[in-house]
Amino acid sequence: MSDLLISIRHAKPDDAPALSKVFDAAWREAYLGIIPGMTLEKMLARRGEKWWRSTLTRGRPLVVIDIGQGVVGYASYGRCRDRSLSAEGEVDELYLAPEYQGIGLGRRLFKAVLNDLRHNGMSRVAVWALAENERACSFYAGLGGLSIAKVEERIGGAPLAKIAYLFR
Repeated sequence: MSDLLISIRHAKPDDAPALSKVFDAAWREAYLGIIPGMTLEKMLARRGEKWWRSTLTRGRPLVVIDIGQGVVGYASYGRCRDRSLSAEGEVDELYLAPEYQGIGLGRRLFKAVLNDLRHNGMSRVAVWALAENERACSFYAGLGGLSIAKVEERIGGAPLAKIAYLFR
């Protein structure tokens, strides 16, 4: 029998290589065929280890899910940046390495982030997802998120719809 230690903790500069790998793998899995190829490659190239180290000094919370053998996912969050939404808090990003998706780790990470936001007085929390990312949309709807807005954004010249989910 094997014991698996799972922890959710604030990211450290030493996590930068793992964050870069998780980001690359998760985005390739989620957005290949949705975000135009060259644009996706440029977005991935910008988020190397140096970018992650810099991000960790900017003050917006970033937590990782660590399974003992290393970081397999992350979430960044904080005050809602979109004034058009009726939310105080926002989850900017939540990603897991593809091989760790579908086993409850994302749900655990999301609930931990919601608890932290609520502990800091942000009871209404929003998260955006690309409409074509059916897995993400199902994930947020399955957690009780209510679709409250839909906008179109051009990414790499392609019009892509985004949906905002609200958690109360």
